[in-house]
Amino acid sequence: MVVMPRYTLFIGLAVLCFGTRGLAQDRSTLVEQGQQLFFKQGCYGCHTVGKVGTPIGPDLSHVGAQYPLAYLTGWLRDPASQKRTAHMPKIELTEQEIQALAAYLSSLR
Repeated sequence: MVVMPRYTLFIGLAVLCFGTRGLAQDRSTLVEQGQQLFFKQGCYGCHTVGKVGTPIGPDLSHVGAQYPLAYLTGWLRDPASQKRTAHMPKIELTEQEIQALAAYLSSLR
């Protein structure tokens, strides 16, 4: 049995807790950016989230519960690569915008 000094255990727990908080803040910032992009890019012109938007395309209110983040990221890069018959056009987005928008969509549960 390996016994760790208490200060080592304390430092490890502190790094774990504060590191996790930093990741959560980064994630929430990305989600906020994605929500802004949803409106800036006009996604609401074809999609609804809650009571906001136009129901031309699928309702995205719970899309994060239906698809994993990786799928949503791929969809935003190129919808036809995920589904050949996709009606959604490929939208010109930077990689940062794709990550933010995918984080927002993933948060919709």
